[in-house]
Amino acid sequence: MMLLKAFLLGGLICLAAQLCMDLTPFQVTPAHVLVGMVALGAVLSGLGLYQPLLDWGGSGASVPLSGFGHVMAQGAIEGAREDGLMGALRGGLTAGAAGISAALLTGFCASVFFKPKG
Repeated sequence: MMLLKAFLLGGLICLAAQLCMDLTPFQVTPAHVLVGMVALGAVLSGLGLYQPLLDWGGSGASVPLSGFGHVMAQGAIEGAREDGLMGALRGGLTAGAAGISAALLTGFCASVFFKPKG
C-alpha cells in the first residue's frame, strides 16, 4: 500500500509542476519550476504542512524537488534553534549536504563520460 501512496503523491507533485509549465500564459522554464518546487517545499515545511505529506506518501514526497526544500527548511529551523542566525544559515546546507554532494558528483561523472554541450 505504501508503494501505491508514494506513486500517487509523487505523481501528483510532478503533475502540478508539468501543469505549471503547460498552462501558464507566459513562458515557464524547467528552471522556474525547479526553484518554485524547492521554495514551495520549504514554505510548506515551515508552516508544518509538509511533514504530514511525508508521513502519508513516504518517498513520493521526499524524492521530488519539494522534498529537498523540506530538508533545507528543517535543517535551517533546527540550526536556528541551536545556534541562532548563524545556525539558520548553516543548518540548511548541513541538512542537504548529502543531496548536494550526490548531485555534484553525478553531474561531474556525467560530464567526464559524455560530451557536454556548451
